[in-house]
Amino acid sequence: MFIYALAFALGIVTGLRTFMPLAALSWAARLGLLKVGGTSLAFLGYAATPWIASFLAFGELIGDQHPKTPSRKSPPQFIARVASGAFSGAAVGLAYHGLVGCIVCGVVGAVIGTLGGAAARTALARAFGKDLPAALVEDVVAIAGAAVIVSQLP
Repeated sequence: MFIYALAFALGIVTGLRTFMPLAALSWAARLGLLKVGGTSLAFLGYAATPWIASFLAFGELIGDQHPKTPSRKSPPQFIARVASGAFSGAAVGLAYHGLVGCIVCGVVGAVIGTLGGAAARTALARAFGKDLPAALVEDVVAIAGAAVIVSQLP
């Protein structure tokens, strides 16, 4: 049951930052915390994968600060977040033998994280009087959340 909660939580983080769970999971796989060797997601543990995923996550953190970045609720961004949530759930599910349930939990978490994250950021931006501080708070929550979640892998 715990793995489903982790997949759901990773999905929520995906709703905040699309590539953050991928980066965290690839580091976990590389360090031996996520046992995906021998599965179709074994590439997560390859030497280059955590670096590539981290580069993508870092690029997203930078790109999100740009005022012309499209809304996470627009179809391409929303679909990418749901797909990333499914992928994150699949990684956890393959490692701990709960594939379908973890994919569903990852997708549901991504939808909630996307919509809830957008609402929270809007409220924070209003409170701060501008978007940048709200975006930075969201970045910290996504980074810390991904790190804490993967540290809890059984």
